Amino acid sequence: MDPRVDRYRTLLTRTARWRPGIAVIIAIPVLYLGYFFVYPVISITLRGLTVDGSLSLQVFADVLKDDSLQGVARFTMLQAFLSTVLTVAFALPAAWVFARFSFRGKRILLAASLVPFVLPTLVVGSAFLTIAGPNGFLGVDLTGTLWLILAAHVFYNYAIVVRGVSSFWERIDPRIEAAARTLGASPWTAFRTITLPILRPAIASTSALVFLFSFTSFGVVLLLGDLRHTTIEVEIWRQTTAFLRLDVASALAILQLLGIGAILIAYGWFHRRTSIEFAHTAVDPPRPHTARERWAVRVIIGSMIVILGTPLGVLIARSAINPTGGIGLANYQNLFSLSDTTAAFIDPMLAIRNSLAFALAAASIGLVIGVLSAIALTHARKRTARAFDVFVMLPLGTSAVTIGFGFLVALGSPIDLRTSVVLIPIAHSLVAIPFVVRTTAPAFGAVQHQLREAAATLGSSRWRTWWSVDARLVGAALLVAAAFAFAISMGEFGATSFIARPNSPTIPIAIFRLLGRPGSVPFGAAIALSTVLAAVTGVAMLVIDAVGHKRVRGEL
Repeated sequence: MDPRVDRYRTLLTRTARWRPGIAVIIAIPVLYLGYFFVYPVISITLRGLTVDGSLSLQVFADVLKDDSLQGVARFTMLQAFLSTVLTVAFALPAAWVFARFSFRGKRILLAASLVPFVLPTLVVGSAFLTIAGPNGFLGVDLTGTLWLILAAHVFYNYAIVVRGVSSFWERIDPRIEAAARTLGASPWTAFRTITLPILRPAIASTSALVFLFSFTSFGVVLLLGDLRHTTIEVEIWRQTTAFLRLDVASALAILQLLGIGAILIAYGWFHRRTSIEFAHTAVDPPRPHTARERWAVRVIIGSMIVILGTPLGVLIARSAINPTGGIGLANYQNLFSLSDTTAAFIDPMLAIRNSLAFALAAASIGLVIGVLSAIALTHARKRTARAFDVFVMLPLGTSAVTIGFGFLVALGSPIDLRTSVVLIPIAHSLVAIPFVVRTTAPAFGAVQHQLREAAATLGSSRWRTWWSVDARLVGAALLVAAAFAFAISMGEFGATSFIARPNSPTIPIAIFRLLGRPGSVPFGAAIALSTVLAAVTGVAMLVIDAVGHKRVRGEL
């Protein structure tokens, strides 16, 4: 046997065991997340539990007794609960259509349904302001009402339920429900007694995600609530930026972390109690063959297009209405003319340049840390990999506002980084790393050892083997992960609202400031900038879908 094959087998055997190389690979993400995530979160906790340098629960108790803050907590829970119920109610019929039928344009619609979820929250808020805001198309100002917030959350979280439930639903053998129909059960009875109980894990998991995202909603509530309705997330921002009460903000952050932890624990417990193993493999469903099925598919898909397409369509249409009346590109032209010396106090072109630079930096950092984490998950021992997986996914369960606030509290020493623009891409990368890990880890784990052995047999060196085998097979996943990280960074607002400085605005910061200025010129520029940001994130999602589809078909 070729000695190079023996060397590769020895190398693969070593990488499967715990060794110093894997320890170093794990240490880099641990140190990065430890300093920029764990340390700030711990600092927030200590700040909220410390009075005059000694441990005390006084501030925490005062927050719990404050009537106004109790109202904020109640509204946070109420709007999250109602958002979850409405999202599931509107999205479940679409999940049924995608799971049970094939139709023209299905893949494109499924990919397009994800665009609202990756849109920046300020873009979503701006879209609904164009519909029912002070200058909205409906002519009714619903700003500051619960209903506008709920509508935005349904739009934002719709894809979570559709994609999560439909992928689970299509693995349920349709013959089970058909057998019940044969025995005389009506369609509703068969669904209620057979399909719905089986779907409970998928509905529960997606509902938990919708509740979590609504519970930590920031940009949508900040814009549409108009400070008449605020969530804990918004109140942390207010207490820090408006009142400079860092102790109260810290106590609220602790409450929010406890709430998020309770949601995740409840979800894990319910998932373990209701999980189901399938023997049925998902297959391509049939096309609707009866008139009733065809009409059902048309109506449900039509309602989906209305729910997801109307806000974006209105946003684009509003951006084409000039401040002085008529149709044109004046709002986009104003992006080049507005500057810090105008009443808008913002330079949109500077914000665009900053966002692009920060997004590239955040994507690079996220890829490095995320890929190292994915490699560690692939080659470390099972128990170590399980614990490390939980660790790297922690930022996904923490709000961006908490991360940004933690930077202000913790990163003043030993080196004061709080005024450095470096913190912006670092904060963005923390949000992106879990997505990078989830995208790349399966790809690294799927590389077959036999391919490396074959390349070594043909005389390929170690680096040439990695480039010709691993890089080609994992390259698509890396591109998808980079696009995700780039899109997340472009639209991140929660953490950036704490650490961005006047000379380093991003596009979401510029949109927020423009919306806060009186007059039709700043408002039109904000809508145009929101449209630009929506287009950038939409293109990123099209890249993800195109690359992912080619990867599934084996074309890469």
